[in-house]
Amino acid sequence: MNKNLYLRRRLINRTCLILSMLAMGFGLFWLFWIMYTLFSHGLAGLTLQTLTQSTPAPGSQGGLSNAILGSLKMTAVGVVIGTPIGILAGTYLAEFGAKGWLAPATRFINDILLSAPSIVIGLFIFTVYVAQVGHFSGWAGSFALAILVIPVVLRTTENMLLLVPTAMREAAYALGAPKWKMVTQVTLRAAKSGVATGILLAIARILGETAPLLFTALNNQFYSNMNQPTANLPVVIFQFAMSPYDDWHQLAWAGALMIGLFVLGMNIIARVLLRQPNQH
Repeated sequence: MNKNLYLRRRLINRTCLILSMLAMGFGLFWLFWIMYTLFSHGLAGLTLQTLTQSTPAPGSQGGLSNAILGSLKMTAVGVVIGTPIGILAGTYLAEFGAKGWLAPATRFINDILLSAPSIVIGLFIFTVYVAQVGHFSGWAGSFALAILVIPVVLRTTENMLLLVPTAMREAAYALGAPKWKMVTQVTLRAAKSGVATGILLAIARILGETAPLLFTALNNQFYSNMNQPTANLPVVIFQFAMSPYDDWHQLAWAGALMIGLFVLGMNIIARVLLRQPNQH
């Protein structure tokens, strides 16, 4: 009987292992196919001209420098706005939200933001900001991206703080540290690599968002400040890919490859940071 049970457990274990490997291979197959497609179509377009010249008119020479700069500016502003809010809210939920109704309500709203389509966020910013000021702008795009940053950073910060051993908090209290100092000097320091991971994952998410920028930043063929419609890679890729011009198609593939490589790199860095042991 024991032998049969042992053989059954081995069979189940091997079956689950094979199914897990097949699932991993299935996911990796699509990842490599996507990256192969991006490289095969977009690598030829990654030239110095693409990185240094602005978006061209049909049939003329140009690049994506204004779109790259616009994406970097809006992403940076969105992260600067959204990251502190996400970290503070995540810290509250993990360290101060044990009692009361506010913490469950915040988690519920955060779950809605995590699952909400990004186009809804774009329409929201269009209604409350763009329609009020009367024009599209890079600031509006940054506000939409900031809303997308908040739930990712919040969830990651809360989860990382909850993983910090309770003994570290008790040791800080035993030394007479007030709670605010325990949070800032002990728990947040212990979870810093996890929090940094959440920020990188948020950047990877918003860098390729097109829908919210269509209703907020729109686009621009030239270099512009943040008070004007601002060129950005996702919208340029969308418009160029839908056009009938081969030179625009080449630039669209080059832009898609740049975003793909950057998102892949951000995810790899985030995983490396998450696997590193915290230095206490």
